Amino acid sequence: MKKLLLIPALMLGTMALANDYAYEISPMVGYNMAEGNVGIKGDDHYLGGVELQYNLPDSNFSPEFSVLYSPDVDNDNGTDTSVTRALINGVYSFDAMDSVVPFVKAGAGYEFVGSDVNDRNLGGIVFDAGAGVKVPLTEALSLKAEAMYLAKVGNNYNVRVDNNVLVLAGLNYAFGERASKAAPVAAPLDEDNDGVVDAEDNCLHTPAGTKVDALGCALVLDGDGDGVADDLDKCPTTPAGTTVDAAGCKVDGDDDQDGVLNSKDICPNTPLGEAVNVDGCPLIVNLEINFANDSAVVPADVDVLIQTYADFLNRYTNYDAKIVGYTDSRGSASYNQKLSEKRANAVKDALIAKGVNPAQLSAMGAGEANPIASNDTAEGRAQNRRIEAELTRN
Repeated sequence: MKKLLLIPALMLGTMALANDYAYEISPMVGYNMAEGNVGIKGDDHYLGGVELQYNLPDSNFSPEFSVLYSPDVDNDNGTDTSVTRALINGVYSFDAMDSVVPFVKAGAGYEFVGSDVNDRNLGGIVFDAGAGVKVPLTEALSLKAEAMYLAKVGNNYNVRVDNNVLVLAGLNYAFGERASKAAPVAAPLDEDNDGVVDAEDNCLHTPAGTKVDALGCALVLDGDGDGVADDLDKCPTTPAGTTVDAAGCKVDGDDDQDGVLNSKDICPNTPLGEAVNVDGCPLIVNLEINFANDSAVVPADVDVLIQTYADFLNRYTNYDAKIVGYTDSRGSASYNQKLSEKRANAVKDALIAKGVNPAQLSAMGAGEANPIASNDTAEGRAQNRRIEAELTRN
């Protein structure tokens, strides 16, 4: 018997799934070389067929069903017949080698003969084995080539085995849901959505939107360099070197220690221990000067008092003074009104003479109104003959 078939050793490379699709269908054409088959005239004939393969999930083994049909086979008696073979094979696919997928297969089936010659060419059980390759053209389409050895067992008339070598080629089309899917890789957890995975995050509960460093902790930004992070700094442009509070704002101190904070102190350099008003300026008792009876002349003994008052107004020009003149109740009301106006203007002129800006001064007379003592006594009337100067902040 001739050496009909040499099955190559294809056990190369590591095993892997041969195909990612569930199904493969392969229309094939080829040539059948027959060795002295009983009832067949000559050795060879053409054939065609189709192979359908199902790829098992997570396995290199796949079942295959194929039908091979030879339409024009010559019988010994000169008649024509057909040969149809239905085969079930197990296919083992190897890992791709340079994109080429080798495979081997083996199985069994049945051969149907269209017409026999005196019971010499009957149908029967066949066994087959083969090997081949698939060469991809696209993701789903490949060229397929294979060689098979096929033997039909003898029957009562023909005790010999009919030997056949089949060489087939065709196109292989893969389709359907992928047979094997890699388990999805779980995305690394990032519970606080700060861009740092939990496994590497040293600060797992960073507030949303917070800028973080490589360890997932809040990135401390301090644009004005005052030691307070920008996200907490209510005064983000504090000048360098400024002492600030927890909110990043300038500490509202009391540099002259007068009890009024710097931010509200209009007079920030008040001498230590001097009484001040709510603006931090020296507390000056309203200027009060008493006049002689029926007189608008400023007494000489109040010059120091007027000078002190003038110095204050010259230094703190954000203050104005309203000078109000008064009289006692003797005399007519109209006379007393004019006399009180003269007294107010006399003090105003005295302050101007000390350098006070006239724009800071105003004068008015109130006559005998608003007495501060009884007009029934000489002492009381002396107290009522006065001026008062009231400070107002402009």
